[in-house]
Amino acid sequence: MAEVPEHLLKRAQQARDRAQAQKGGGDAVAPESSGAPASGPSTGPKIPDHLLDRSKSARQQAASAGTAPATAAAATAPMPVGPAAPEPTGPGGGTQRLLTVVKSGSIQDVKATPTDKVHVWPHLLVVEFVAALVVTAFTLIFAIFVNAPLLELANFNETPNPSKAPWYFLGLQELLTMFHPMVAGVTIPGIALFLLILAPYVDRGPGKRPEDRKFAISLMTIHLMFWAILVLIGSFFRGPGFNFVFPWEAGLFFDL
Repeated sequence: MAEVPEHLLKRAQQARDRAQAQKGGGDAVAPESSGAPASGPSTGPKIPDHLLDRSKSARQQAASAGTAPATAAAATAPMPVGPAAPEPTGPGGGTQRLLTVVKSGSIQDVKATPTDKVHVWPHLLVVEFVAALVVTAFTLIFAIFVNAPLLELANFNETPNPSKAPWYFLGLQELLTMFHPMVAGVTIPGIALFLLILAPYVDRGPGKRPEDRKFAISLMTIHLMFWAILVLIGSFFRGPGFNFVFPWEAGLFFDL
């Protein structure tokens, strides 16, 4: 048999107390109460007979088993006579239960995507400004302690042999010994610069690691190695008349 709710037991006990008090002239005491006086005529809601019978049979079964349930003990306690407090009910009149609160993380798969972007100010410009200050300070200190390799005044009657351009132009001077001036001075450097400009539009990967930007890094590496080889050849392997020589045989014809 299903257990009778405690509030129904209390209402049934109060109804019996009021009924006995009315039969005894208003002075009788409920047989199962512990001395609490009964009140006047009943003003509360009437308990259905089938609920009273069910409550009575439940108490009899508990008494015959030798253990009184907690609901029966609460029903025999002295209760003040009066209208019972209303039970909390839902919109339809039934008792509502509170649902278990579930964290959103267990039912929602929320993944924060990291943003690989920073603001130009102050993140980028501050770093570039500090780098410019460091390079300027290094150049100033280097110029103070290391003298520039200046030669004597130029003599237009005597041309130095070999006549070499500064080291950063030796690549172009080396190309002039192999191609026409239009090809060596315009076409080849123009193609190299165009490829470097085109690299970010061809390699559009979002990553910054070398393995993610293979095309751009390979193109820049080829450009640097090609130009470095030309500068090395023009610096150490060109002798009088800008002819090809071996430095360990003819010596060095290069000044910083």
